[in-house]
Amino acid sequence: MEKQASIKCPNCGELIDINELLYHQLESEFRQKTSQEKKKFEDELNKKRGEYKEAFAKLKEQEQSVKEQKEKFLEELEKATKQRLKLEKQKLSEELKKEILEEQSESMNLLKKELEEKSNQVKELNKSKAEIEKLKREKDEMESKLKANIEMEFSKQLSEEKAKIQKSIDEQNELKFRQKEEQLEQLRKQLLEAQRKAEQGSQQLQGEVQELAIEEYLSAKYPFDNIEEIKKGARGGDCVQIVHTREFQNCGKIYYESKRAKDFQRAWIEKFKADMREKGADIGVLVTEVLPKELDRMGLIDGVWVCTFEEFKGLCGVLREGIIRVYLAKKSGENKTDKMSLLYGYLTSNEFKMQIEAIVEGFTQMQSDLDSEKRAMQRIWKQREKQIEKVLENTIGMYSSIKGIAGNSIGSVKALELPYSEEAEELEE
Repeated sequence: MEKQASIKCPNCGELIDINELLYHQLESEFRQKTSQEKKKFEDELNKKRGEYKEAFAKLKEQEQSVKEQKEKFLEELEKATKQRLKLEKQKLSEELKKEILEEQSESMNLLKKELEEKSNQVKELNKSKAEIEKLKREKDEMESKLKANIEMEFSKQLSEEKAKIQKSIDEQNELKFRQKEEQLEQLRKQLLEAQRKAEQGSQQLQGEVQELAIEEYLSAKYPFDNIEEIKKGARGGDCVQIVHTREFQNCGKIYYESKRAKDFQRAWIEKFKADMREKGADIGVLVTEVLPKELDRMGLIDGVWVCTFEEFKGLCGVLREGIIRVYLAKKSGENKTDKMSLLYGYLTSNEFKMQIEAIVEGFTQMQSDLDSEKRAMQRIWKQREKQIEKVLENTIGMYSSIKGIAGNSIGSVKALELPYSEEAEELEE
């Protein structure tokens, strides 16, 4: 903004404000022009004054000459009668007055015209002064606006510099922050490892806690099932869930074993499968704290379901529902031949035929009653339509008769008038 508002002097190197230079130049030109016009106006006015003085002097000379001629004429006309002299004197006097008045009126008109011209010039001068004041005000406004723009630009540059400095500081501190985060992560891992070791305690105690938690969860979740605990020292897993429903008993068995070791061992699977065969279990579930490497979450390994304790809570419900569905499918397949023969005999019996006929008769009667109701309602609707039409016709006739007698003094009923009836009435009025 400063480069656009000032220039540098090539000789002295000083910055020159263009706006101020232009303003002073315009003001000087205007003052010079106005002084020239004023001087010209004063010269013309003095010239006119001189002409007026010369005219008045000539007029006095003329008066003096007329006076001399008058005296000479009086001397020559002494012998004339006093009455004729008086008349001639009056006549001459009137002519002189008329001539003087004409000359004076013409001079006054010229003076008035010149005064009007000078008045217009004064008006133009005042207008120019007003323009100068306006230019001064615009200059002040432009300077204030320029200062505001410079302040805004400076604030913007200051914000950008602050952002650059902050970015540089952040980049310098990024490595330090990452180093601190790495140290915190190492400390967090050490703390978790120490906490896990503190919580583990005895492996045997931890296993017993998880076993009790599994048994308590199954007993509370499925009160109809039998949860059989395998005693300590006996061969096998931890507990067996015998599935029961309200209608059926002993739908199947789910075998559970709990492990809370640090590493998962594949030998657990083979031993667990042998225990399942010995107990006659349908499904086996191995609840472990550490999953095998090939599993990210619960899954099936060699016919055994492997999951964590949290996953066990959802998996046990799904497996139990699957055992119940398999049991029901097997149950429905029993005595299938006998059921088919019984069903065939029922469908070909007279009892089934009579029941179908009763159903058809019921639907037929319902259809007949519905048709009768439709016909009755149509008759009622037609009757009511005729009654409504009769009432409407009588009402329209009565309204038309009264309207024809009383005219516009009766209020209009919109339902009985055309949409343009009000406009037509206004045009008729």
